[in-house]
Amino acid sequence: MSTERSAPDSDNNNGNALTALDDLLPRLGERLARTETRQINGRVRRIRGLLIHASIEGVSIGELCYLRDPVSGRRIAAEVIGFEEEDAVLSPIGELQGLSTRSEVIATGRAQGVAVGDSLLGRVISPLGEWLDTPPAPSSGSPQTAATLREVPVHAEPPPPLTRQLIEHPLALGVRAIDALNTVARGQRVGLFGEPGVGKSSLLSAIVKGSSAEVVVLGLVGERGREVRELLDVQLDAEARRRTVCVVSTSDRPAIERARAALVATSVAEYFRDQGRDVLLLVDSLTRFARAQREIGLAAGEPPTRRGYPPSLFAALPRLLERAGPGGASGGTITAIYTVLTEGDGTLDPVAEETRAILDGHIVLSADLARRDHFPAIDVLASRSRLMETVASDDHRRDAGKIRDLMARYRDVELLLQVGEYREGSDAATDEAIRKHAAINDFLRQSRDDHSDFTETLKRLREIAQ
Repeated sequence: MSTERSAPDSDNNNGNALTALDDLLPRLGERLARTETRQINGRVRRIRGLLIHASIEGVSIGELCYLRDPVSGRRIAAEVIGFEEEDAVLSPIGELQGLSTRSEVIATGRAQGVAVGDSLLGRVISPLGEWLDTPPAPSSGSPQTAATLREVPVHAEPPPPLTRQLIEHPLALGVRAIDALNTVARGQRVGLFGEPGVGKSSLLSAIVKGSSAEVVVLGLVGERGREVRELLDVQLDAEARRRTVCVVSTSDRPAIERARAALVATSVAEYFRDQGRDVLLLVDSLTRFARAQREIGLAAGEPPTRRGYPPSLFAALPRLLERAGPGGASGGTITAIYTVLTEGDGTLDPVAEETRAILDGHIVLSADLARRDHFPAIDVLASRSRLMETVASDDHRRDAGKIRDLMARYRDVELLLQVGEYREGSDAATDEAIRKHAAINDFLRQSRDDHSDFTETLKRLREIAQ
């Protein structure tokens, strides 16, 4: 009796198992079809100059890898930048000491990223996302910092052009020569051009302190270590530091790390822009970013072109610069200022020429004004904001045009005045330019700690122009 009852139950169980198996096998097949098989680890084959050749399959351009030496125990990050026959070419993000052909290459399967969040405000980080300053004491009941951060890609795509908000409002920087005569708009990208020693760093610190932006992201690319400490601890006050994120890669760091500093600073700025904030991004300098890219490109075997720069640089520059600007539906903006080192007038500098063509304006610093102790040494007549006409009021544009005309007229007769060849009364407009020259110079001169309110700046501009 018992045997007869168990047989049907066994048949039912077997049938249910077969049915479940039939349902499971197609799903397993689909998952196996989507699975990517790859070799996770490889070996260093040779180290040539700044680059590492490794035998590792399945990696892609821009992928992050780690190099680990079993003897020295050293472990550094590296980025895949190319291929040579069967080898992957990696650029290390760190020093090469301690690596050998025994070193293991570990592929991560992902591109480079950086952790971002509001807890970065007031902090100094490396291009690898490491905190370089002393962390503040946590407040009572505050969440862990790691929990407030999320990773974003270093090589991000710019917003689609038709999704960007229109640029309609000015951004006050607290510098009269810029706010009055070369007004910068929220979401504009501007180049700051000048020779070494004309006060670019001092002007940047004045802009950080005087800007009306909610968040400031400062990218120091290939900067001197002494100047980093001086800028952060001496030139910036506590209030400016609280709303500033600083990404630092000093001049002694590897080329890939110096180039990454500009990319990471842009990624951090993008995070805050996507939160709906007005961000001021300062990159000092774009020239050192270009030189780092030149080191990487030439080491990878690219042919040198203008002034030794490889073709990849002229593709990397617009990709970097286009990421700044107004955002989409969030309403946030990135107003970017990039410093560019020039020699003379910069007409033979390919980096200066390329950035002038891409950016929305240029502010030129004059070595002659710097020698006269005129700071900020902004050559107003050589500078131009392409969006000033869009965001400035009619009265503002009229007054600024009048001052520019007076400055141009004075420059035309300056030599005649010096040799005593100009006679008063020869031209009424020129006579006015001569009378107002001292007042204009006094208006344009400004100490680093003198932050001018935008409304007050326009009022003083009107008084001089009348």
